[in-house]
Amino acid sequence: MSQIQKLPAFKAYDIRGRMPEQLNEFMVYCIGKAYARVMKPQAPIAVGQDIRLSSKALSQALIAGLNSEGVTTVDIGLCGTEMIYFAAGQDHMGGGIMVTASHNPADYNGLKMVKEGSRPISSDTGLGAIEQETIALMSTISAPAAYIPTVSLHREQSVLAGYIAKLLALIDVANVKPLHVLVNGGNGCAGPFFDALAQHLPLKVTRMNHEPDGTFPNDVPNPMLLEQQQLTAKAVVAAGADLGIAWDGDFDRCFFFDENGRFIEGYYLVGLLAEQLLKKSPKSAIVHDPRLEWNTIEKVQALGGKAVVCKCGHSFIKDKMREEDAVYGGEMSAHHYFRDFFYCDSGMLPWLLIIELLSQDGRPFSQVVDQCMMDFPCSGEINFTIANAKETLARIQAFYAPKALTISDLDGVSMEFADWRFNVRSSNTEPVVRLNVESRGNAALLNEKVAELKTLLVG
Repeated sequence: MSQIQKLPAFKAYDIRGRMPEQLNEFMVYCIGKAYARVMKPQAPIAVGQDIRLSSKALSQALIAGLNSEGVTTVDIGLCGTEMIYFAAGQDHMGGGIMVTASHNPADYNGLKMVKEGSRPISSDTGLGAIEQETIALMSTISAPAAYIPTVSLHREQSVLAGYIAKLLALIDVANVKPLHVLVNGGNGCAGPFFDALAQHLPLKVTRMNHEPDGTFPNDVPNPMLLEQQQLTAKAVVAAGADLGIAWDGDFDRCFFFDENGRFIEGYYLVGLLAEQLLKKSPKSAIVHDPRLEWNTIEKVQALGGKAVVCKCGHSFIKDKMREEDAVYGGEMSAHHYFRDFFYCDSGMLPWLLIIELLSQDGRPFSQVVDQCMMDFPCSGEINFTIANAKETLARIQAFYAPKALTISDLDGVSMEFADWRFNVRSSNTEPVVRLNVESRGNAALLNEKVAELKTLLVG
């Protein structure tokens, strides 16, 4: 039996690789053809691209590949990934593909794919088959002289007006107060689309790294990096803003800072957004990941909602949300999913909902999150480079299992005790083990258990 071939750029949920050795125009042309052959779309495919210098050329190659198989394409141009979700979610569309490498280094690029209804395509729902078809095509066809869309099968179309109207309809615009917001677009795609939303709101805005620039003069937009968080935090304080917001390159994730410049862990945002959505849709289901969960569960139950735990990963979350008809799904990694946005993740809707929440609450952002942080202090995600992750997880489980109240292997290992809990899981793509710990209002216990787990993890 022959071994299945692999392409390094194909990941579990998307395609990402260094240009040109792991990803190039010819490969993307073949991916376009492969998508058409595997997914067999019966309606147009939306195509968009981020600001990276290679994105326009890759987009043209992708469109040419799709057109060569008879698939109609709609180019929505420069956009964020969620705008492809919006376009692909329309009734007359067959799917969508975004050319982006999000927060990866400047010499990377990639593709994010969905099918009709903006349903995700992952390795086990089509992406693996697209990879194998791409490999076959690359070995049997030659690159065309130029990657030119087929005129009869292609058109350009803006979806901006409909996208903006869709998002604004999900909050109470009339009751938004004139808050002062510091925004850091990271020179990615977020700037102009934030502006298109903000012009409808009574906000005072201080802008930072706002203009899209594919050379990334202020480093690749990745707000998870401590040095980038520190720059945004200082800017929030210097501006006297009520809150700060930063995005990654394709703005499918957004990150928050309170008025004191404190970075707000994504975990606490899940609880706040769940709370805000349950006010609009009482007794609904809320999907959350198992890494950190007590704060979310308490907020959801207090409002009469149903908290549903789900394995990490956008395809798992989206499927579970559809199964439960959940109004919202949140991961502590800053991915937030919304039923009324095609069950897809958005980096614009979270800040709109937080602005709405702060306008209704009246307290400073710091006070809104302080209680959550005191009630359920957490470690944040701590990563360890470990060669034998399976053996390490088994050692952790054997050490704690005798005293655990509950044990779950839904995603890695989660164990719960009377006053604290933890989740430890291994990466699917690298020799990394990820640890998250939380306690019930006991920061000293949290620190003690983090230190204990670190000792067990590093041996």
